[in-house]
Amino acid sequence: MAPDVWARGDAYEAYVGRWSRRVAAAFVPWLGVPAGMRWVDVGCGTGALTQTVLELAAPASVLGVDPSEGFLETARAEVPGASFEAGTAASLPVADRAVDAVVSGLAVNFVPDAPAAVAEFTRVAAPGAVVAAYVWDYADGMQMMRHFWAAAADVDPAGARLDEGTRFPLCRPEPLSHLWLAAGLVEVDVRGIEIPTVFASFDDFWRPFLGGQGAAPGYLAALPPSQQEAIRTALRARVPAMADGSVALTARAWAVRGRRISR
Repeated sequence: MAPDVWARGDAYEAYVGRWSRRVAAAFVPWLGVPAGMRWVDVGCGTGALTQTVLELAAPASVLGVDPSEGFLETARAEVPGASFEAGTAASLPVADRAVDAVVSGLAVNFVPDAPAAVAEFTRVAAPGAVVAAYVWDYADGMQMMRHFWAAAADVDPAGARLDEGTRFPLCRPEPLSHLWLAAGLVEVDVRGIEIPTVFASFDDFWRPFLGGQGAAPGYLAALPPSQQEAIRTALRARVPAMADGSVALTARAWAVRGRRISR
């Protein structure tokens, strides 16, 4: 199995980081966290969610945590006003009960042990703090990826095992809710957030898949050029184009929130 690759912040930003920012703009206000609170963004990547917290939540502080030094380098350069440290979701560089909001964007499904990660989120959350995350609806609502994996299956049926839609059953409302409840969180709620993902042309749609960052681009980069071109051809036949050549799709994320018990 080709590994998911998370190293280059610029390529990740072109692939899904820019779309994560749009989800974050709806996600942060939904949490209802008052101004002046302490936040930690787990799996912060290039800082899409971190930046949105700074812009919309008037926090006292925001710490972004990610295991990828390449992503952290981009985040430090692009998101002034936040601090960033290397770390994993299962071992956060944060003291017990130290923050008022623990958030994570597009990361929980990639953590090897999701229950352990949410337990860690809960550990660092102060009594009454919000613990929340969002993930793509890989199985149905993330159209750019659904088209890609359908085209890939036409060319390389063995590649279907890498499809996030089957790899990540967590990315649905009920499993997310159960995960949060199992961590002892209360007032658990799940909602869908849908955003437009519009590309100027098919080439504009295809180019981010060549960046090698993430599951689909990492898989594509591991293929010989002939198979890459075959997938491109199959994908062009599948992706709907407007009269002007643009590609207008949508992407849905599932967002979950809960609170640590106030004691």
